[in-house]
Amino acid sequence: MKHDLECQPTSSEVGVYECEIHLKFRLIEEKGALGDRDRLLELLLDAFACGMDDYLEPIHVAVDAQEILEVQASPQMRRHLIRLRNSKDLA
Repeated sequence: MKHDLECQPTSSEVGVYECEIHLKFRLIEEKGALGDRDRLLELLLDAFACGMDDYLEPIHVAVDAQEILEVQASPQMRRHLIRLRNSKDLA
């Protein structure tokens, strides 16, 4: 998943986090919009992020984020973490 620059941490300390989100909500939406599995999660998260309105009714929200050891991350994620730290050292 690609992130914009403004989404990167601003402090020199970065870590690896394991995040779990459980959302349950009711949504009024066009029937065909939920048929495309590749777009389904994006559509649901966008709807939830926009907040409650006449088309969205939150039922349950639970969020958990815990820092994990770097060795538990994938090699690709560890390489990116090293690059982030090195780029901050140069700045």
